[in-house]
Amino acid sequence: MFTISNSQLEVQVAAKGAELQSIVHKQNGLEYLWSGDAAYWGKKSPVLFPVVGGLKNNQYQYNGKTYELGRHGFARDLAFEVTHQAADTIVFTLYSSAETLGRYPFHFQFSVQYTLYHNQLAVEYIVENLGHELQWFSVGGHPAFKLPLVEGTAFSDYYLSFNHTENSSRWPLSAEGLIEKASLPFLNNTRQLPLQKSLFYEDAIVFKDLQSDAISIQSNVTKHGLTVHFPGFPYMGVWCTKDADFVCIEPWLGIADSVDASGKLEEKEGIHSLDAHQSFRKGWSVEFF
Repeated sequence: MFTISNSQLEVQVAAKGAELQSIVHKQNGLEYLWSGDAAYWGKKSPVLFPVVGGLKNNQYQYNGKTYELGRHGFARDLAFEVTHQAADTIVFTLYSSAETLGRYPFHFQFSVQYTLYHNQLAVEYIVENLGHELQWFSVGGHPAFKLPLVEGTAFSDYYLSFNHTENSSRWPLSAEGLIEKASLPFLNNTRQLPLQKSLFYEDAIVFKDLQSDAISIQSNVTKHGLTVHFPGFPYMGVWCTKDADFVCIEPWLGIADSVDASGKLEEKEGIHSLDAHQSFRKGWSVEFF
């Protein structure tokens, strides 16, 4: 376990999956991250790479060959190396290997950087193409925030607050976790979504067309909460496993396959391309209060 801290926050991260393990606000004493109770969901903040979401039949085709790859890719299950550490920042790096090349035929260096700024945690993804051909990838976050956050409050005391008025549909997921062909009306001229556990009984709430680039967890019975800032992330997932005490706010640069996806990697919705020997950087942050 590795720790970074400043005057306001202390954050712990595991080398496996470069996954956040704890976010404590030193001044209010609150833990903001989900406990990882395996009875509900054993992860806390998996890193999604080189795909986001599920693939049709858990496979894709590239250059005439079929590859098997599980939901959200392999980075969350592999050990990263610490390649830089200071008091308030740390960088974890994953390198392509014989193991990854069997599932994803690209030579890469993938880093996750965590940096503290006052009461904010910034997360940055850095993808470097070490090969001689175009690399295709998606990347995203999956942080699970503890809810209820404050003792004496309930899950339903909280709501999501969007920084722009939303008229946005929800894209339902099939039983296999694929995006259905048609969206459903969901947010209607509002900036708020009251939280109820039943919202997630049909899996994640998936957005493709949010106007907002920040979502807060707030309450009318406590001043404490958080704001996730995700400028430039076109997809957003909000999720909780059935009846668990957390909410995931997931900034995505990529999305699950649709039920009618072709299966070809370069045709996948939300996929990004990176030229040989080039790098890509994108980040999101969370402000805790």
